Amino acid sequence: MVTLRIAPGAPIDEDLIGRELKMGRTPVREAIKRLALENLVTVFPRRGTFASEINITDLAHISDVRAQLESHAAYRAAERITDAQREEMAGLLEELHASRGTDDLESLMELDTRVHRFIYRCAANPFLEETLGRYFNLSLRIWYLVIDRLPHLFARVHEHQDVLLAISAGEADKARDILAAHIATFEREIRSVL
Repeated sequence: MVTLRIAPGAPIDEDLIGRELKMGRTPVREAIKRLALENLVTVFPRRGTFASEINITDLAHISDVRAQLESHAAYRAAERITDAQREEMAGLLEELHASRGTDDLESLMELDTRVHRFIYRCAANPFLEETLGRYFNLSLRIWYLVIDRLPHLFARVHEHQDVLLAISAGEADKARDILAAHIATFEREIRSVL
């Protein structure tokens, strides 16, 4: 899961990462290349690799893409969800219910991430899933930048119950609308604390 454990703009020490993960240089460099393609790190030739800066002006662009594609993923998920995925969803709904009243931000963020990625999988379109995964990671970085100032984090995470129930019931239009509103609210709340 993407967090801000490495601060935006901080240098990335490839050798240290290799030692921590007990990996050679080649797999670390390949991972760095992939992270650069996903805009999570920035490579400056002869200067080094750095965690990408967070440009808050990107929030509108990221949210625009997510609103369109994630709402479409929710729509498709409602059309394509399998029985096995409904069983998996029941577990997510139980976790959402059990997390009410918690103040464990890390657990809530992890649950939020799993719900979004579950919806992407249920859409049954690997290209959509991959694209949304990249944009969601960029959103997580912005979210972690302001997480301690977000007044309604718990409400935002628990909104997922409504979209999951709509998907389970095959209510594609409703699922699409709920998720589009969720992303618009996410953007609005982040802007309110910046």
